[in-house]
Amino acid sequence: MRIAFLVAPEGVEQIELTEPWQAVVESGHTPRLVSTRPGRAQGFDHLDKADTFEIDQVVADATVDEYDALVLPGGVANPDFLRTDEGAVSFAREFFRTGRPVAAICHAPWLLVEADVVRGRTLTSWPSLQTDIRNAGGTWVDAPVQICADGPNTLVTSRKPGDLKPFGEAFLAEFAKAAQS
Repeated sequence: MRIAFLVAPEGVEQIELTEPWQAVVESGHTPRLVSTRPGRAQGFDHLDKADTFEIDQVVADATVDEYDALVLPGGVANPDFLRTDEGAVSFAREFFRTGRPVAAICHAPWLLVEADVVRGRTLTSWPSLQTDIRNAGGTWVDAPVQICADGPNTLVTSRKPGDLKPFGEAFLAEFAKAAQS
């Protein structure tokens, strides 16, 4: 499988990018880093700058048909930046429209709220997003991982870095199911 990881040029929570990325690689799949600008994405460890990561593709040049699934890492600034970029919002929305699975952790569901794809869905996130999710028509739950198939695709969500292990296991299993269908 080819799996897109959509991040802003700055503000991604590094561990929420690197751990799922490594899980994808270890499972024999191909991750690709997609962003709104070319160059490198600046990772963060909470509010402190961490490593940078080479962007593989600019979202303006990407199509959903190139990918089997989408992973949305969190970080406070990352999804906040992405939700103001129409190309990023459209890219994420297309995964839902075409029935491809999506995994989002921490603050990443902000992008899904902006894309108007959480209505009727049950998901989890960093707790501060629960009002935004409810206002967008979703149901928020406090769980390490939430898998929701009540829509055009499977949506796997998680709350925080402490949930990364079960998050990775869940999204890889759901992505594999989708690839077999």
